[in-house]
Amino acid sequence: MASEFRRTVRGMRDLINEEAENLRFIEQKARKVSRLYGYKEVVTPLVEHYELLAAKLGEENRRRMFVFEDLGGRKVALRPEFTASVARLVATKMQSAPRPLRLFSIGSLYRYDEPQFGRYREFWQANYELFGSNKSEADVEILALTNSLLKEIGLKSYFFKVGHVGILRSILSHDGIAEEQQNSIMQLLDKKQVDIALETAKNAGSSKSSLDTLETLLNIKGRQSDVVISEIYEAVKSYSEALEAAGNLSEIITMLKAGCVDADLLVEAGFARGLEYYTGLVFEVFVVDMDIAVGGGGRYDRLIELFGGGQVPAVGAALGVDRLSLALQKQRQISQRSEERRILVVAVESSLFGQAFKISNMLREKGFIVELEVMRRSVSKALSDADRRGITHAVIVGSKEIKQNMVVLRSMRERTQEIVPIEHLFERIMQ
Repeated sequence: MASEFRRTVRGMRDLINEEAENLRFIEQKARKVSRLYGYKEVVTPLVEHYELLAAKLGEENRRRMFVFEDLGGRKVALRPEFTASVARLVATKMQSAPRPLRLFSIGSLYRYDEPQFGRYREFWQANYELFGSNKSEADVEILALTNSLLKEIGLKSYFFKVGHVGILRSILSHDGIAEEQQNSIMQLLDKKQVDIALETAKNAGSSKSSLDTLETLLNIKGRQSDVVISEIYEAVKSYSEALEAAGNLSEIITMLKAGCVDADLLVEAGFARGLEYYTGLVFEVFVVDMDIAVGGGGRYDRLIELFGGGQVPAVGAALGVDRLSLALQKQRQISQRSEERRILVVAVESSLFGQAFKISNMLREKGFIVELEVMRRSVSKALSDADRRGITHAVIVGSKEIKQNMVVLRSMRERTQEIVPIEHLFERIMQ
């Protein structure tokens, strides 16, 4: 039993050193982008009522929730995503807030998935949601914002896979297939189980012409968006609502390009996502040579109504912080943190600690990351440890030098050192 306590629970992780720094780096950039686009941060509970989180989540995702009964006998769960919690907030406390309403959230989520590369039972996510607009401009903003965050963190070689669930759902609705059955078909398509999805549609009552149309759509994809959209129009010309959905997708792509958003788009007519609440645009972001999505989102115009908040159209995006960190590591992208000066201040003898402390504070006020030697080790041992931990500069406070208001400045990278007046220490470190 004791040995089990020494390990994390399966699917959970300790984040230390660079892993924790990477998470906070992406979190910082996500907050920066939220401010630049005018999104206000909200913080929602980790634990919510099960019924709230289960609504429109999809049967497979419902089975993967961490569900338990609290001491009051209430059925509750750990949040598996942010959207339901934020939608509850919009439907209640923020019901009268001016529209459009732009909200940002970030934190840990929980799903009982099988742990594998890029998939954990506890994971971090940055979430952006825009409420109150059913216009294409809102969809474009979410796509552009997502692209801005990816560029902000330094990610390279990624692309957006975009589609519109309204196209597929319109064809299924044309044959009177119930929404619940449509949800099952969408989830099968999301899992790439195309044959089973088509068979399910057939058993649910899809006509041969509709099945042929669906099969045609599932093979329409490409990066030449004009060509792909034309092929979609041709495929769904007998379905008025599907034509309208295709027109909406076309408008979004046209507006995105008109705004000079430099995003690589793969348009896929048969693209579906597993969550049941999507009603229009859907998208995911993939990194070349990584077989997992690092983010995704779409439009959900009926979710707020489900929670009693009236008809409030919405569109949003979620970016996986853990997966973005893995992608940056895989691409060997060096963040700005590598250029930071990290300084160790060492007092040669304990009587000089006060002077060393004073110099440390002076450097911190200049914005440097400064550590103070607090273990009374010899200078050589302190420097050896500093080198191992990525310290860029060491400031050595010796009795002879301090009498002249000077210190020894050592460059840990260059293996050089010089005696520098304290008043010029900042300038010398910056060189």
